[in-house]
Amino acid sequence: MPLSRSLSITSLSGLLPAWEDDELPVEDLMLFEVAWEVTNKVGGIYTVIQSKAKVTVDEWGENHYMMGPYFEHNFKTQVEGCVPPNPLIQKAMDALINNGCQVHFGRWLIEGSPYVILFDIGSAAWNLDRWKGDLWETCHIGLPYHDREANDSLILGSLIAWFFKELTDHLGDKPNVISHFHEWQAGPGLILSRSRNIPMATVFTTHATLLGRYLCAGNVDFYNNLDKVGDQWVVLGAKIRSKPIISSVLFNSGIDVVTPNGLNVKKFSAMHEFQNLHSTNKTRIQEFVRGHFYGHLDFNLDKTLFFFIAGRYEFSNKGADIFLESLSRLNYLLRVHRNDLTVVVFFIMPAKTNNFNVESLKGQAVRKQLWDTAHTVKERFGKKLYESLLTGNIPDMNTILDRDDLTIMKRAIYATQRHSLPPVTTHNMLDDSEDPILFNVRRIGLFNSRNDRVKIIFHPEFLSSTSPLLPMDYEDFVRGCNLGVFPSYYEPWGYTPGECTVMGIPSVTTNLSGFGCFMEEHVSDPAAYGIYIVDRRFKSAEESCNQLTQFMFSFCQQSRRQRIIQRNRTERLSDLLDWRYLGRFYTHARHLALSRSFPDKYKIDNKGPLKTEGFRYPRPASVPPSPSASLHSTPHHSDVEDDDDEPYNEEEEAERDRLNIKAPFKLGSVPEGKKKQPGESGN
Repeated sequence: MPLSRSLSITSLSGLLPAWEDDELPVEDLMLFEVAWEVTNKVGGIYTVIQSKAKVTVDEWGENHYMMGPYFEHNFKTQVEGCVPPNPLIQKAMDALINNGCQVHFGRWLIEGSPYVILFDIGSAAWNLDRWKGDLWETCHIGLPYHDREANDSLILGSLIAWFFKELTDHLGDKPNVISHFHEWQAGPGLILSRSRNIPMATVFTTHATLLGRYLCAGNVDFYNNLDKVGDQWVVLGAKIRSKPIISSVLFNSGIDVVTPNGLNVKKFSAMHEFQNLHSTNKTRIQEFVRGHFYGHLDFNLDKTLFFFIAGRYEFSNKGADIFLESLSRLNYLLRVHRNDLTVVVFFIMPAKTNNFNVESLKGQAVRKQLWDTAHTVKERFGKKLYESLLTGNIPDMNTILDRDDLTIMKRAIYATQRHSLPPVTTHNMLDDSEDPILFNVRRIGLFNSRNDRVKIIFHPEFLSSTSPLLPMDYEDFVRGCNLGVFPSYYEPWGYTPGECTVMGIPSVTTNLSGFGCFMEEHVSDPAAYGIYIVDRRFKSAEESCNQLTQFMFSFCQQSRRQRIIQRNRTERLSDLLDWRYLGRFYTHARHLALSRSFPDKYKIDNKGPLKTEGFRYPRPASVPPSPSASLHSTPHHSDVEDDDDEPYNEEEEAERDRLNIKAPFKLGSVPEGKKKQPGESGN
């Protein structure tokens, strides 16, 4: 069965070959995905594994399995235990169980309900010294005794290699096995499997190397020295004769396939539905802001924009350093132009705290007390008004409120008096003086004073709907904001701006993130679609900071109508990030792995031309050729509409985009020549 020539996929234009013959016989194959974050949420890889499950199950059916470490709490809350449908899987598990190692099987209760095989690391820890010796004798790789993370990875990898050895011994030549290893924690399983010549096709995907993360955080010129940097286990894997297919979410140097990260995109039946969600959740954020800034609420919330940055607390890698500096400059620009527009910026990054800030809790209590007082007075006022109207008289507005009502309202007003500035952070920080965000807030002097047009709220904890302070889930919070800002220096992909995009929220990213590069290549004018890309690759830090400031200042210049139009355009890009489309990159990697491991069965056609079509979002037709035609020279009220706003028809523009886009295949459809597998969805 000939396959088209191998290529590194860096673009949607010319991305996947159109296979002329039937696709791989999924019924004769078994796919295993190995990752430390299967049922175990640690970071972004969990999102990749969890969100991709449905499209993979649709394609592979019951021949798809995920493998990872067993944690009792996660298993009890996320997995429905069951018996493996394939008896050979059970035999391989029994081989490990009979030797004192615990293995658990079940269905992961997420969309797609994939099968999972989880290995209890603690039950096999007594083998650690022996397996370290095996690793050294086989690959000359040594692990420090005190490095628990590396030791746990070796135990997991040894169990997985053992499992694959038992499984392939029972399977024989059919069905063939494809094993896909994600990130370095799964690396030992790959190395041991290849060193033991286990007959299976292998794929390794690096998502974000620890080495790169540490080097970038240490101010190393990382991107000009990529040829000297390698992933922990990729470098070690080079010692193995039969090299696996290597894929990455961004870098294409020395790898076979670039595999961008996607999301499960759920489209609303009506365009206005996601706009309504934005309005509803923005109201909830406004309620929190009313309490947080009590006593200093001298700005109009209807003329206030909400920006945010969220993610792992890596101050320089996530771009929080230039973000804070840009906010200082944005504050200066807004004050110079003497405009009453206000920007409230949220930093959602988990840090070490011991409890909520008393002032923050007090603010929400004061807000609630004012609300209750207003309702009490309203009830009394309404009753008197009702009785007066029943008698046919217009009430005397000077007497309708009695002395008790005035006393209650005065007490409520006095309760809002505050002699200190609203707090910058919502929690008590354990290391307040050394915290990078708070240190730089002091440096730039943004203390939420009355004169500042940019206010900062540092929420050092992930959001939760059960929080007594800001009771919102992350998704609801994102929908309520106006702009997500993620000027990362090290971000191999970057899920946060992608999540903003599928929710119709504009975002700022960089050309050093996989998401930013992806959008830069495949959208003619990203800024028109609400994707602002800061150049951190070819510009200095000062120039990048100025560019970010200009992006945010330009966003503040938009009218309310322009922001609504832009959100419509941003949401329309969500199809680009759908796993129904991006899952094909992983399919291509598996094809390459099979052709490399089993060349007699899956041959590569070195002469066959690639049959592909280009893919690029056009510039929105309603966007004028010059920004001066659609942007004001200075910020203005968000509720002011101009008579000369750009002409816009959402349905016409969306239809024009669809006609201009040429995709290699239709979303959700089956490419020509492919047979639908049992259980595969066409939606």
